[in-house]
Amino acid sequence: MAEVNLLDLYPKVKRPVEKRGQLVTDEHRVVALQFGSDYFDGDRMHGYGGYYYDPKFWQATAVRFKDYYNLSGYSKVLDVGCAKGFFLYDLKELIPPVTVLGVDISEYAIAHAHPNIKPFVRIGDARYLEFTDNSYDLVISINTLHNLELDECKHAILEIERVSSGHSFIMVDAWRTEEERNRLLRWNLTAQTYMHVEDWKALFNDIGYSGDYYWFFPD
Repeated sequence: MAEVNLLDLYPKVKRPVEKRGQLVTDEHRVVALQFGSDYFDGDRMHGYGGYYYDPKFWQATAVRFKDYYNLSGYSKVLDVGCAKGFFLYDLKELIPPVTVLGVDISEYAIAHAHPNIKPFVRIGDARYLEFTDNSYDLVISINTLHNLELDECKHAILEIERVSSGHSFIMVDAWRTEEERNRLLRWNLTAQTYMHVEDWKALFNDIGYSGDYYWFFPD
C-alpha cells in the first residue's frame, strides 16, 4: 500500500471554488447525485460543466499508469467509475492489445462514452462488482468511491481488493489542512464520505486494503 500521486501529469484546472461555494444549494446537490446530463454536461453548479474528450487530460496519465504498473498487452485493467471512458480510451490507444473494461453507475455517461471505447464500458455498481476474485491485474477508481456512504464506501474498496490480482489505485476526496477542508466542503456536490488523509489511511488499514491511493484536493 503506497501513497502515490499518479495524476501528477493531469493538467491543473482552475476551479471556481469560492463562487460555487457561495451559490450551491441542496437542490443543486440533488440534481448532481443523479449523475445524468446535468452532472456531466450541464453547468458548473451541477457538476463538470461539460465533460468532453481532450487528449491533453488523460494521455500523459495513461503513460504514467503504464510505466508505474508495467502494463502490457497482456494486462487486464478495470476502471470503476469510468464515466465516459476517456482514460481507458487513451490507455488502449497507448497499448492496443491491453484488455480494458469500465463500469459506471451513470447510464448517461455510458451512453455518451467515447465512440471507440463503447464496446468496453457498461453499467456497473462499485459496491457489487460482478467479477471473479483476482480477475484484473490493475483496478482503478478515480474520484468515485467517496460518493458512497461510509459503509458502502468500505464495501466498494473491499470489492476492488477482491477482484484485483495484484495492483489497485484509488483517489478520494480528502484534506491535510483546515484550509483544504474548507475548500473541499465549498466545492463538494456529490461526496458522502470525505475525511483527513490520516483517517483515510486508518480506514484502509482497518479493512485490509493493500493497494495504492491518493487524494483529490480542489484547486
